[in-house]
Amino acid sequence: MRISGRPIRIRAEVTEPGIVMVLDPGLLNIVKVTSGLEAGGLMVINAKSADLIPAALRSEYRLALVDANRIAREVLGVPIVNTTMLGALIKAAGVVEIDSLVEPLKKRFGRLAEKNIAAMKRAYKETSIQEVAVA
Repeated sequence: MRISGRPIRIRAEVTEPGIVMVLDPGLLNIVKVTSGLEAGGLMVINAKSADLIPAALRSEYRLALVDANRIAREVLGVPIVNTTMLGALIKAAGVVEIDSLVEPLKKRFGRLAEKNIAAMKRAYKETSIQEVAVA
């Protein structure tokens, strides 16, 4: 994902991300999700607790953790975490104000918008941010 205040016309692969968002925590042990991310960079992860995150990641990156699966099941009724993780990203990165997404989500989701907005806002509140652990 690319974020900008202007139209983005680049369609190339992101090789040096400033932020990595992991929707499925199982990927942490399968794929090098941090490829290209600088030390101290931000990782937004769908995880119940930091104990589930490999120690190497906890010591090298800023982490924003939220149990997006639980929130999505409780608020949306299904374990689809996209808008839930959006709330976590907004809290951790501060790229936009959370209320600026209400209208776009209403347009995108129609009658399902209120639940998606609620999931996003709840994740925003429940996301914990952990700075890089000092060795």
